[in-house]
Amino acid sequence: MPSFRLTIEDGQFRDGFGRQVVLRGINVAGEAKLPSEPDQPSHVATDFFDGDNVTFHQRPFPKEDARTHLSRIKRFGYNTIRYIFTWEAIEAAGPGKYDEEFIQHTIDVLRIAKEYGFYVFMDPHQDVWSRFTGGSGAPMWTIYACGLNPQSFAATEAAIVQNTYPNPDEFPKMIWSTNYYRLAAGTIFTMFFAGKDFAPKCIIDGVNVQDYLQDHFMAACSHLAKRIHEAGDLENEVVIGWESMNEPNKGMTGYVDLTVIPKEHPLKKGTCPTMWQTFLTGMGRACEVDTWEMGGMGPYKTGTQLVDPHGEIAWLPSDYDDSRYGWKRDPGWKLGECIWAQHGVWDIETDTLLRKDYFTKDPKTGAVIDYPYFTNNYFMVTWRKYVKICRSYHQDCIMLMQYPTLELPPEIKGTEDDDPNMAFTPHYYDGITLMTKHWNSTWNVDVVGVLRGKYLHPAFAIRIGETAIRNCLRDQLKTLRQEGLDRTGNHPCVLTEFGIPYDMDDKKAYKTGDYSSQSAALDANYFAVEASGLEGACLWNYTALNDHKRGDQWNGEDLSIWSLDDKPLPESALPVEFQSTTNLPKTSSATVRELADDRTITPDNLKKTLTTPSISSGPSSRDPELTNAPGYRAAEAYIRPTPTVVFGDILSSGFDLRQCKYELKLSAPRNVPDEAPTVIFLPQYHFPKDQCEVAVSSGKWEISTDEDEGTTLQKLKWWHFEGEQNIKITGVIRKHNALEGTAEDAGYLEQCQQGYGFNFGNCTLM
Repeated sequence: MPSFRLTIEDGQFRDGFGRQVVLRGINVAGEAKLPSEPDQPSHVATDFFDGDNVTFHQRPFPKEDARTHLSRIKRFGYNTIRYIFTWEAIEAAGPGKYDEEFIQHTIDVLRIAKEYGFYVFMDPHQDVWSRFTGGSGAPMWTIYACGLNPQSFAATEAAIVQNTYPNPDEFPKMIWSTNYYRLAAGTIFTMFFAGKDFAPKCIIDGVNVQDYLQDHFMAACSHLAKRIHEAGDLENEVVIGWESMNEPNKGMTGYVDLTVIPKEHPLKKGTCPTMWQTFLTGMGRACEVDTWEMGGMGPYKTGTQLVDPHGEIAWLPSDYDDSRYGWKRDPGWKLGECIWAQHGVWDIETDTLLRKDYFTKDPKTGAVIDYPYFTNNYFMVTWRKYVKICRSYHQDCIMLMQYPTLELPPEIKGTEDDDPNMAFTPHYYDGITLMTKHWNSTWNVDVVGVLRGKYLHPAFAIRIGETAIRNCLRDQLKTLRQEGLDRTGNHPCVLTEFGIPYDMDDKKAYKTGDYSSQSAALDANYFAVEASGLEGACLWNYTALNDHKRGDQWNGEDLSIWSLDDKPLPESALPVEFQSTTNLPKTSSATVRELADDRTITPDNLKKTLTTPSISSGPSSRDPELTNAPGYRAAEAYIRPTPTVVFGDILSSGFDLRQCKYELKLSAPRNVPDEAPTVIFLPQYHFPKDQCEVAVSSGKWEISTDEDEGTTLQKLKWWHFEGEQNIKITGVIRKHNALEGTAEDAGYLEQCQQGYGFNFGNCTLM
């Protein structure tokens, strides 16, 4: 029987001593979405369509840099990594052609992560299907398999892709996610989850395209799981489980009317065609399409724009040579023509829509397909396959279920799918902050409440004032957790994505060094995570190559807590006089002192400018305006005390940044044994050992500096008595941020109170 380092008992994560484990995690790494050979961030067009000849051999980062990054992440207080990999990284060269060098690199990095005691779960990441449809995930050949021509997506707007955008520097922020509702991703996700029902003519290698895509995706993940299993020293020791496909989407499945943009669509930005209009432009027809923009009060219509492909079509030409990838397409599947016309949805000769409700009902049962029906049926079929392939190698591993974003979880409580070794993994972003790239401390909206029909009118969902906003974020996470418990059963809830944009207010912080808005926003999000009772959460994200000009190097996003253009944070809590320099025989004493200071987490260090980056690729210098005022990227908000392991059950836990107070309440079944104390990660930045106060309800405690997890960490260990207990720790109070709402924020609030028809449900984009 395998020995499990982390188990699930009664809806909680537990260690070998039965202590509750809190998964404080981060997504590693943002650039895992992008090839490293050639290095191809999303703003680079060169050789973009040579997608069969890319590799990801240095993702998430080079092996020689792994200890630098992983020790840094550990010192920030994270004990969990959501390890990002893509299907493309495994199988870019063609169907069944696996990149063993990438897989070995993954194994090597996981072994290094093991040195630092991380809990790792594997995330098969995707955004709007693939890089070639504007996101990340699947190999290019999957698009050809679906009969689509990615080289024609720009002309037809079947996808809006930064690599092919006329001026990548002007790529509209967050427009990439509108690709879920354009022709390419809408078609492919429909085929992936429901091809047998809605695209029965799409037969490739003797099977429906649904099975073809799913089987290859599953096989690629299975092959990675097999190689990790064969490594012999990773399963359960560092890799504790597997998450299902990131942010699955139903595509057109369930569309009631193809001529209307469904009201549940969370984003309108740029050109916003109906799906019927995408069919037309996909076949080269010109269409007048509505245009929208995102303002401080949400999306608003700005006018119309002619999308004219000048006869170019988004589908593969009729003479396309399928032998390139070795598959055989059924003769009943015609190339050079919209596949939905071939299924009788519309008439190409007359440009007439024949069945606007084609995707409305499940043809097997006649049931109307809403999102709960899709999740309970189409999604669950795929989930069961994924569980089977992961556990065929990693037996009895923890499976993390990610269902469609902000939708209701599947109703599986009490069924065979109510798996005792399962967690559920919602995502949540503060949509107003994410879309406007501005922290509004005056007002916000209970988006989840609006989506669930909680309010008679959206105006009642407004929350005014920073305290109300923080509580609103908390309550939304509580709702997502409770929905999971009610519908899936008693399982841990791990929020596997949340985060804030760092490039707020036209990158003001990069020009001034003032990260107060980022600090306030991030602290509000962490307050919500801590106060909502989640069993774990993973911040999005850590990007090793983030810089101030390009952010995370992907679609203009900038959510990484690390940047080459900001000051590297100190590396250790170990005082200088205790640090060994025996491995630095040729280093001068002054240099040793400088290096040692760089490894000490103290308030003084976080205030001074460090000029030597701790990674070989130095800070960018392309735009002095954006790099001459480096800061610490709101470090005070994400370096937080955390109850790493708790002997008993956590009743509440939270950190008050402004008062620098941490409080933990718990319930212990008996007195704590000597070998299994409750352990709290206590960052020295907030809690210098000789400058903090500790008050406990019972027992004894000690603060120590430990190196048993690969790097130096300050921890508080507490041997308390049985029953309900609490501990309060007070550190050094500093003024971090005291924001006031701007006149613009107040103006938006006044409009909102007047009820100008703002659809708050549109602020939910992930």
